Amino acid sequence: FQSKHLGEVGLPWEMFHVDGVEFHGQISFLKAGLFYADHITTVSPTYADEITREPAANGMSGLLYTRKQEGRLSGVLNGVDDKIWNPQTDTALAKTFHPKAMQGKKADKKAVQTFFGLNADDKAMLTVMVSRLTPQKGADFLLESLHEKLPANPDLQFALLGSGAPEMEQAFVRLAEQYPQQVGVYIGYNEELAHQLIGGGDVILIPSRFEPCGLTQLYGLKYGTLPLVRRTGGLADTVVQTDEETLKNKTATGFVFDDPTAGALGGALENALSLWRKPRAWSPVRRHAMAQDFGWHKAAESYDACYRSVL
Repeated sequence: FQSKHLGEVGLPWEMFHVDGVEFHGQISFLKAGLFYADHITTVSPTYADEITREPAANGMSGLLYTRKQEGRLSGVLNGVDDKIWNPQTDTALAKTFHPKAMQGKKADKKAVQTFFGLNADDKAMLTVMVSRLTPQKGADFLLESLHEKLPANPDLQFALLGSGAPEMEQAFVRLAEQYPQQVGVYIGYNEELAHQLIGGGDVILIPSRFEPCGLTQLYGLKYGTLPLVRRTGGLADTVVQTDEETLKNKTATGFVFDDPTAGALGGALENALSLWRKPRAWSPVRRHAMAQDFGWHKAAESYDACYRSVL
C-alpha cells in the first residue's frame, strides 16, 4: 500500500522504516508481520530454508534469512488426519486393506482402471495424480514427459483427477483421447474419487515446481501408493529416493527428481518402472512407505515446543 495510508491506520511514522513496515517505499503488512513476529513457522523444514533465498522469498529473502539466523524461523511438517485418510477404514474404497493384507489394493486398482476405461491389467503400473492443473504443480512438463513415455511403455498407465488452466485441462483430455487404454482424465473435483485414486494407484505423481509441504504425498505413503516427487519443500522432507543404497538399508519410500523438466521427470518414471517390474523389490519399499508416521500428533508436539520456546 502507499505510504500515505500509514497515518490512516493509526501507526506512528517511526515504523515507516526498513526495520518496520516499509518495503520498497511502500507499506507491506506481510513484511511487518514477518519483522515483528516473535517466531515464524511454515509447513516444512525445507520450505523454511527455501524462503530465505530468491525466487521463493519473493523479495523478502534478506528479512527471512536474518530471522532464520536469529532462530526465529522454523518449519513444522503438516500432518495427516487418520480418521479421514486410513486405508483400513476408508469407506470410499472398493475394498479396504492394510500392510499385512494388501489384496484389497488390487481390487481398488481394478476399480480405478474400470472407472477410467483403462486396460484392467494388474501388471500395468498405474500412476495417479490428484491436483490443480497449473505450472506450480508441474502439469506442463508432466504432459511433455507422458507424451514421450506412454508409447514406449505399454505397461504404464495414468489416471488424473484435477482442474485448472483451461489449456491444461484440454491438453490432458487430448492425451486421454490419444491413449485411451493407458490414460484416463476426470476434470473437476470429486472427494470420493480422490480417495479411490490414492487407494488404487501404484505411484502418485507430485512434480511441483514449489510445494510448501504437500499433503498428497503423505496420503500416498499411507496407502502404499509410492510418491514420485520433485525435490522441493515438504516433498523433499517426506519422500526418500529409491536407489541402490536406500534399497539396501531399507529406507526407500518413493522416487525423487531435481530439475523441473520433462527429462528429469521421465528419468524418475523410468526408475519407478524399473522397480515395478521387480515385484519382490517393490513390496518392501511399499511396506516401508506405509510404515511412515506423519500423524498430527507429531506436528502438535513440534508446535507445542515452538510456543513454549517463545514463552
